Amino acid sequence: MAAWRPAPGRVVMATTNGALAFLVEALAVELAPLRVNAVSPGTVDSGAWDGMSAGKEASLRQVADRNPARRVGTPDDVVQAVLFTLTNPYATGTVLHVDGVRRLA
Repeated sequence: MAAWRPAPGRVVMATTNGALAFLVEALAVELAPLRVNAVSPGTVDSGAWDGMSAGKEASLRQVADRNPARRVGTPDDVVQAVLFTLTNPYATGTVLHVDGVRRLA
């Protein structure tokens, strides 16, 4: 998401995320008929935030409130996206955003 919603202090993250999106497209052409896709998750409550202790719930609520989907992602949301890219034989050269459209809001 960093490439689509850059923030101060995150120029390297934004640049590498953007480069990855273009790499997916280039590799899909280069390696055809092999398919190349990527999944780009937004904020996911995967356990990585558990170290925040008491601040976790408030922080994730703040993210959810700014997200048009009004929630943060779950690991299952990401799994479903990966399964889609693996099982749809016509999907290639695609970055599938699983972020509740946060990158646009």
